[in-house]
Formats: sequence, C-alpha cells, structure tokens
Amino acid sequence: MDKKDIYDDVVVGAGIAGCCGAFSLKQKGRRVLLVDRSGVPASGGSGAAGAFVSPKIGKGSTLQELTNEAYEYAKDFYTQNFPRHFYQTGIIRIPKDEDDAKKFGVYEEFNHSKYRWVDRDELHSKGITQEFDSFLFEEAGVCDAPAMCREIFESVEFRQFGVDRVSFDGECWSIIGSDNSKIYAHNVILSTGYENELFDMRYMGVRGTWGSRGDYYSNLDFKVSIHKKISISANIDGIIKLGATHNKSKNPCRVCDGYPLKMLEDEAKSMIDSSDLVLKETFCGMRAGSKDYFPLVGRVIDSEYMLREYPKITRGLKVEPVYLNNIYILNGLGGRGFVFAPLMSKWLSELIVDAKEIDERVSPDRLFLKWCRKAFR
Repeated sequence: MDKKDIYDDVVVGAGIAGCCGAFSLKQKGRRVLLVDRSGVPASGGSGAAGAFVSPKIGKGSTLQELTNEAYEYAKDFYTQNFPRHFYQTGIIRIPKDEDDAKKFGVYEEFNHSKYRWVDRDELHSKGITQEFDSFLFEEAGVCDAPAMCREIFESVEFRQFGVDRVSFDGECWSIIGSDNSKIYAHNVILSTGYENELFDMRYMGVRGTWGSRGDYYSNLDFKVSIHKKISISANIDGIIKLGATHNKSKNPCRVCDGYPLKMLEDEAKSMIDSSDLVLKETFCGMRAGSKDYFPLVGRVIDSEYMLREYPKITRGLKVEPVYLNNIYILNGLGGRGFVFAPLMSKWLSELIVDAKEIDERVSPDRLFLKWCRKAFR
C-alpha cells in the first residue's frame, strides 16, 4: 500500500454533521474523504430538517447554554462560508399558550442572544394570527437543507461508498465496501446518523426520530420565519417550508396513514393565511439524537475491551476509558443539527489535529459507566 493512498481522515455519512466535519478537517489542512452510500448529501434526516438556525429559550440549562453557543457560531459560519443557502429572515418564537407566555418574561434573564419583543399588533402586521407577545431573533434564519449540505460537500472530496466493515492493521484503517473495495485512512469519523453497525456503540444510546417537512409554492408576502409547535419559514423565492414533525414510531407511515404533513398543515392554518399553499415536495427522514439530547462528539470507547478487562465496571468501578484506535464520532445532533454541526465539527477537528480535549458536555464518555451499570445489572 502506497502511503499517498492513505487519507488523513475518512468521514462516513454526508448529512449536515458529516459535511461540516469534513469541511472543518479540510480547513485544518487535512486530506479528507467524505463517503456516503447515497450519491447525494442529506439523503436522510438532514434533508427532512426544518433547518432553522435559532437560539434555544429557557431558564438557563446547560443544554440551553450549549445550544446558544453553537447558534452564535453557526450563523457566523454560514454567513461567512455558505451565504447562498442561509437566509437571515429573523425568527419569531411564539408562546404555545397562555401559561407558556407567562414564562417568556422569566426567560428574558437567560436570553443572551440578540432579540426584541414583538406584540400582538406587530404580529398581525406581519401576517401572523397569534395573540401573545413573542421574541424576535432578527439574526436567526433558515437554511435550505439539501442545498446547504450539497454546497458544503462539493467543497470536499466525496465518494459514493457503502461501508460494510472496517479493519485496523496497526498503521491505518481499511474501510471496506460490500464489493470488498477498500479505502485507507488514519482516522475514521462516524456521522452515520441513527445507524451504528460498525462498532459497539450501544452506550451512546443513539436513537432515531422521524421528521417530515413540506415545501409549498406560495404567493403570500411573508417575510419572517416563525416557530411555535411547528416551524414556518418566510417565503423564500416563492417557497414556504413547513416542518418538522417528531415521530418516534418505528413505522411512521402507518402512524401518519400516508399523509405525513397533515399535522403541519393544520397547525399552519392557525398561524398564517395558508390558503394558497400548494405542495411542491415532501421530505421525510430519521434524525439521530442522544439519550440526554446533547451531541455526541469525540473518541469511541472500546466497550468490548473494557467489559472484558474490567468486569466490575458493571457494578460501579470507575476506570480510565480505553478507546478504539483513531475512531471518532460526530453524531446525535438531534432536531438542531444545523445549529450544532458547525461548532461540533470545529471541536472535533481540534481534538484530532491539535489534541485539544473535547468539551465534557458533548463527550460520549459521559454515558459509558451509566450504561454499564444499567445494561448489566
């Protein structure tokens, strides 16, 4: 094997996580290859995302703080690198009901992103048939999900490649396809979404949630994006996007009875004049999330080795983790994939290239010992 044939990094999975991961590593001067079994990016959950880039409101939880740190980074990342597919329409966050409206006053203390209040009269002037005072985040916006992923992945080397298995020879990884063709890399980054069959990563608890989005033709003069129970985008080039549902069923088509957008359309009627919306296209896909809703970014623990060598970890023994050689994960971004992906990719590239440790909030290590105790009790 000629060393010139060995990539520094191979990223598996071309959703928004994998695309941003490959881009960030390339920015670090790495020789990177992005692979996906599909020939196009965002063929799964990322393509079905509402792709809103907005802050999280609340009472200052750790997840809120992380999300809003990622939001500030993401909006700068998209405007500086891929502005054609990021539309800073502003996003109005509308209370769900009267009880939720009362909480918005409490949320102000923890709301450090740039915003202003909009009252009932201003909402109505914008074509929004809602009554509660709301937050307007004027710098927030929405991505064209498939187009954004496509432009990012076109900036890196890509190959359509279905990964069947991987093997480490002491120097590098062989990434092996179903036809036994091989790609060689020093590092493998897994951005495979809810599917994780290459290694035992049960401790991370990655789970899938089906989401649906509809793109609709419309002549409605609607200039701002809004979020209540669902997201409704501004009218961008004659298209309004409704999304995204969160269906935990393993058989989503049975649940929606062949009409995945009904809930979205019903909700939209209560928020805007949706009478001229004509469906252009439906997107459905499975997004991946973690047990605690925090992203999964960093090294992958060698679960088999740990359980064999330290059987008492199932009873609470604390030991330093042993990791799989040069295997990393960038996954579990949940429903805010387009918010989290740029910053999480930056952090992962800094771990791989600069040996800068991953933020504990997103390190998968946080889940291992708890899983050992629970799974083998």
